[in-house]
Amino acid sequence: MKLIYFCFFFLSCSFLLAQNNTHTSYVDLNYFKGNMALHNNDVLHLIQGRPEGFILGWNKKTYGFNDWEQRFNYPDYGVTFAYQNMKNDVLGSVSSLYAHYNFYFFNRKLMFRIGQGLAYAEEIFDKNTNFRNIAYGTHIMSSTFLMLNYKKERIIDRFGIQAGFSLIHYSNANVKAPNASTNTMALNLGITYNLDEEEPEYQETLAADDKQFTEPIKYNFVFRGGVNESDIVGSGQFPFYVFSGYADKRINRKSALQFGADVFFSKFLEELILFKSVSFPEDDVSGDEDYKRAGIFVGHELFINKTSVVTQFGYYVYYPFDFEGRTYLRIGLKRYFGKKWFGAVTLKSHGAKAEAVEFGVGLRL
Repeated sequence: MKLIYFCFFFLSCSFLLAQNNTHTSYVDLNYFKGNMALHNNDVLHLIQGRPEGFILGWNKKTYGFNDWEQRFNYPDYGVTFAYQNMKNDVLGSVSSLYAHYNFYFFNRKLMFRIGQGLAYAEEIFDKNTNFRNIAYGTHIMSSTFLMLNYKKERIIDRFGIQAGFSLIHYSNANVKAPNASTNTMALNLGITYNLDEEEPEYQETLAADDKQFTEPIKYNFVFRGGVNESDIVGSGQFPFYVFSGYADKRINRKSALQFGADVFFSKFLEELILFKSVSFPEDDVSGDEDYKRAGIFVGHELFINKTSVVTQFGYYVYYPFDFEGRTYLRIGLKRYFGKKWFGAVTLKSHGAKAEAVEFGVGLRL
């Protein structure tokens, strides 16, 4: 019943927010069914039935009354709620809530939705009652959601259809072990309903030289932190701190290139070094190795209004203890507050192996 109440509340909010002179809104409801991907051999025993569920979205359409909307071909933005039955008693069901963008291609017939949010897992690892669930170590997890759909609105009055592919990823980013995570690849079929009778015209007001944008090199200083745990279950959660400095150069309205350095203070590594020195003498770990690391990186920032998407590739230049290799990746979101200050939520990983979710604040000068 709580789920039904939530859906009614969600739709009610959609109608209340629908009226706007420069934006219109629509909702979509999709059923999906698919398979859990074998991204890690450790989760092979968890792949049993075919996960299924529904995806409910509220979307606000843009028409170019702001310049950034025209630069990105009039995207939508909104909120998505997803419910997934994993078809496995060990994993149970997962409910998730996302903020999303919809981007359009091929005369607005192809829609690509990307969402980032939080998920709640019904069943999690317990060494006594659910030791097989090595995918979910915590009830609350981060989740990334992708959808690629053919879409046609207003086929019958305000109703339309959409169909395509979806990918839903759940992970707690090693906040607590275990964290093998899951990826569901599915087919989806749904309906859309426009909440407004009429829509404004798409605006085309950008100056001819809009793409000829330049900006001097900017210098960024970021402090990030959080908590995480090694892959050893029960080893404990420890804080980490990251200090970063980098320069970026805007090459156009949408993109900037980055080059900089990170210094990592990861306390879980200090515990892991001690554990390995005592428990695994064959690994030749003395216990005196430094847990700190330093790296350099190159990156890219995609600017979407006040939000941007950051991707970085790094290499440890100071690496006294071997942990998951010398290269690392970072991907995440930044939100600007004014022209200088920003907040950031990023995922740091070594390939497909997550190390930490980082919460940061920064200054761009």
